[in-house]
Amino acid sequence: MNGARVEFRGLRRRFGSTVALDGLDLTVEPGELIALLGPSGCGKTTALRCLAGFEQPDEGEVLVDGADITRVPANRRDAGMVFQSYSLFPNLNARDNVGFGMRVRKTPAARRHARAQELLELVGLPDVGGRYPHQLSGGQQQRVALARALALEPRVLLLDEPLSALDAKVRVTLREEIRRLQLSLGITTIFVTHDQEEALSMADRVAVLRDGRLEQVADPATLYDRPATPFVAEFVGAMNHLPGLLSGDQVTVLGQTLPVEGPRPAGPEADVLVRPEAVLVVPDGEGEGMVVVSSFRGSTARLRVRLGDGAEVLADVPGHDSARLAPGTAVRVRLVERPVLVSARTATGVTAAVPEPDAVA
Repeated sequence: MNGARVEFRGLRRRFGSTVALDGLDLTVEPGELIALLGPSGCGKTTALRCLAGFEQPDEGEVLVDGADITRVPANRRDAGMVFQSYSLFPNLNARDNVGFGMRVRKTPAARRHARAQELLELVGLPDVGGRYPHQLSGGQQQRVALARALALEPRVLLLDEPLSALDAKVRVTLREEIRRLQLSLGITTIFVTHDQEEALSMADRVAVLRDGRLEQVADPATLYDRPATPFVAEFVGAMNHLPGLLSGDQVTVLGQTLPVEGPRPAGPEADVLVRPEAVLVVPDGEGEGMVVVSSFRGSTARLRVRLGDGAEVLADVPGHDSARLAPGTAVRVRLVERPVLVSARTATGVTAAVPEPDAVA
C-alpha cells in the first residue's frame, strides 16, 4: 500500500452553539501515523469524521494527495475506518466480515475468500475465519475489524479510539500490532485517542487539540520534553505546579533560579511547571520535605513529598531508591537545572495531569 498525503485546511465545524473545530490546519505526510490527542470535546473525532466523509465541515477543506474531497461521498473516499465498538456483522463469520467490502465491489468469491484469509493471517488470526463475532474475544474482534478496514487496500487508515474498550494487557499488545502493520504496509494512519500513553508510544507525531484548535504537533519526545504551551505540558504526562517569582527571563522556585522558556504571565507571581522526573529527592535529616506517599512502579517509584510550607510535589526516582525514601523520610528537594515553563498563578502545590495509581502511605 502507498500512503497518501492528508491535509486539513481551515476546518470549522459547529453543532448548534458548540464549536467542535475552530480553523484546524494540519498536514499528515504519506506513510505517517499521527495521533490526534486531547480531552473529550476537543474536536479530534469530528476531524476524523470529516476526513471519512461522515461529517461535512461548515468551512475549510479536506485534501488527499492534493485533491479536494470535502464534498465527496464517504463511499467514494479511499479510506478504511476502525471504530471503538468493532461494528462487526453478527450474522457473518470472521472471514466474511473481512471480505464484506470486496463482496460489495463484486470481487469473485474465490479471490475474496483468499484475500480475507491473507488479512486474517496478517493480523495474527489465521484460524478464526469460520468463527462468528460472539465466539471471539474483544481483542480478536478488533483485529477482525482492522483486517476488514485493510481489505480494500485504502490509502488512509482511520482509527477512532479502537482500543478503549479492551483491557490493559490486550491494549498494549494490540497497539504494538497496529504499529507493526502500519509500518510494514506504509499506510497513512490517523489515530484518535484520549490516552496519552497510546499516542506517545505509537505515533510518529502527536497533534494535541483543545477546543477545536491545534495546540501543538510534534514527535512524542519533543511534545513531552519541550511542550509549546502550558496546556500541552499539563495534558501530556504528570505535572507539578510550584509557586515561583519571575524576574525577566528567570524564575525563582524552591530557592533555585531557573531560566524560563515560552510565554510568561503578567506580574511577578507564576506557577512553575515541572515534571516529576525533574525533581531530585535526597534523604536528609534536616531537609525541608517529607515523603508522604510512595508508589513502586518497577524501574521507578513515584513519591509525593510534602514541603515545609504545606505544598506537595511529585517526584520520580529510581525504583531501587524507594526503600530509603519510604513514607516518613525527611528529604531535601531540588530541581534539575534546565529551562522551565510558567503559567499564571492558580494555586500552590502539586497538580497531576493523570490519575495517580494506588499508593502505599
